[in-house]
Amino acid sequence: MTEFSMATFYNEALPEGTTRVDVIIRVTAAGAPAADTLHSLDAAAPRAEVIIIDASGSMNGAGKLRQARAAAAVAVDGLSDGVHFAVVAGNDQPRLVYPPVEELAVSSPQTRLEATTALKGLTAGGGTAIGSWLNLATRLLWYEAGIRHVILLTDGRNESESAQLLDGVLETARGVFQCDCRGVGTDFDKNELKKIADALLGTYDIVVDPRGLAADFAQMTQASMAKQVASVVLRVWAPQDARIEYLKQVFPTLMDISPAEVNGSPLLYDFGTGAWGNESRDYHLCVQVPTGAVDDRKLAARVTLLVNSEPREKRLVEPIWTDDVERNTQINHAVAHYTDQAELAAAIDAGVAARRDGDLAAAEARFGRAVQLADAAGNTEKLGQLRKIVDVEDAGTARVRMKTSVSVEDEMTLDTRSTKTQRVQPR
Repeated sequence: MTEFSMATFYNEALPEGTTRVDVIIRVTAAGAPAADTLHSLDAAAPRAEVIIIDASGSMNGAGKLRQARAAAAVAVDGLSDGVHFAVVAGNDQPRLVYPPVEELAVSSPQTRLEATTALKGLTAGGGTAIGSWLNLATRLLWYEAGIRHVILLTDGRNESESAQLLDGVLETARGVFQCDCRGVGTDFDKNELKKIADALLGTYDIVVDPRGLAADFAQMTQASMAKQVASVVLRVWAPQDARIEYLKQVFPTLMDISPAEVNGSPLLYDFGTGAWGNESRDYHLCVQVPTGAVDDRKLAARVTLLVNSEPREKRLVEPIWTDDVERNTQINHAVAHYTDQAELAAAIDAGVAARRDGDLAAAEARFGRAVQLADAAGNTEKLGQLRKIVDVEDAGTARVRMKTSVSVEDEMTLDTRSTKTQRVQPR
């Protein structure tokens, strides 16, 4: 059985006049069976999986379609027995690769063989209409029970339908399934994939070389099969005179989470976090409250952890206002860390945009700040990505120079992975 725990970190002592309360919420799950022990649904929660492969004309280049077919076959082979599944090819209109009718097959050695055989005949042509692909996935998964997951691969942009249509599809799909998005090559729209992943509580990433698709699909399928709890929700209550500004995921990636009012109450919101296996995630809650007098302690928020709709743990957020300078200037380490991580992602995004616009001075300034933040956090992975874009003269003072030659692949990788964060380390 999966066991959950929740911890909160915040600045308990606030200076007089402060109205903002920032809280880091850490949720940890442990005790689920390992992914390699899940041979059938007797050992796992009910689940359904849809694999969507871009089959537009652009996939014919650079071996992308061949590698995508192989990656989809790897994902199918990784499904546990009993999983309901389908493979979809997407271009102007989506079509079922397997099964041949609009329904889900039940995973078994026989159906997995049939699906991988059907994939060998997949051809590419036409344009890209991602909303229609997700709409088909929604229809396939609408009445399924348990954990519902989609893998979506594209190499291009959603140019065959309007942004408004995609937004409507995402609103309908929200809460029906989670979706992990991958862009292969360098011609996809990172912001488009991020919008889909955030709305559907999934991940997004770049696979520069199509030969890396199979390993990535294997990892995503294994992670999906390891999920054991279908629904985990953070329910946040604030008092009448307070306002919940946001709750967003800050580790392992930055992700905006849309709130849902509970019973029409403007004081009580549910923030769905999707399905869980053995893992730990951090969230940032921001609440605005009326300022208190010195030595006042107020209840700013109550956070309840719901697992499959059942309350598991509660935490109260009760700051105190003080004129003790030493106390009220101590910034909680976790809050400061993730605030910097969000600024780091924003600096990278702004640097990439400025460089693409030809404003090298602005790009150097933003990348310099990104280098400074990554260096201060000891984020060696992000520093390594940044060093492919700029020459670092002094990380501590944010002094950098743009490289004269930057590959599109390096820039896209930095841009796409800007929201991956490093966990705060204990002091």
